Amino acid sequence: MSARQRERHRTDRVGWLRAAVLGANDGIVSTASLILGVAAAHGTPGGILVAGGAGLVAGSMSMAAGEYVSVHSQTDTEQADLKREGAELRTDDAGEHRELAAIYVGRGLDPALATQVARQLMAHDALGAHSRDELGISEPLRARPIQAALASAGSFAIGAALPLAVTALSLSASPILVVTATSLIFLALLGALAAHAGGAAVAVGALRVTFWGALAMGVTAAIGALFGVLA
Repeated sequence: MSARQRERHRTDRVGWLRAAVLGANDGIVSTASLILGVAAAHGTPGGILVAGGAGLVAGSMSMAAGEYVSVHSQTDTEQADLKREGAELRTDDAGEHRELAAIYVGRGLDPALATQVARQLMAHDALGAHSRDELGISEPLRARPIQAALASAGSFAIGAALPLAVTALSLSASPILVVTATSLIFLALLGALAAHAGGAAVAVGALRVTFWGALAMGVTAAIGALFGVLA
């Protein structure tokens, strides 16, 4: 079977999909919440837009930095495990054969077949076999810090731009109702899209994202209104 004909699975895109969905969701929720909080505190239209724009830029950079550091830490751990496994293969090849065979026995192969499979796989790519079957590190799930950082920053900016654009188009009136309604619609669509891409129930995914987004926006608006009264 050629590489082009190889069957593709949802796990092939789990890394960037997680980062993109997380970024877009945070962009919508945090920026809409910020806009609602400032609007509830009786902020001026210009002040609301400035706050939303600042939230977009700051949030994008924060998401990129946080995702890069987090995923890079995973990469460092993977590299350390692979380095240690390589050293063990050089110093105790027979023991590593037995260890790999024991893994296959635990998965249901009889001992003789497990030993044969371990021998053949290690003859082909010993480190690759142990990386995949002992450490659980496979190519589709490998940590990719730069890809995750770019996906998070870009998706956050796209998500944040939605409530910000709605606010800019509704400055003649209070943006609270229109931003709330449109943001919840955006979140529902995002949750449904993410669930569909991941093979999960679309309605459940949409409801879950919308509920937590509504809660975040409601709490922020309440705090903004409280500060507006006290100011």
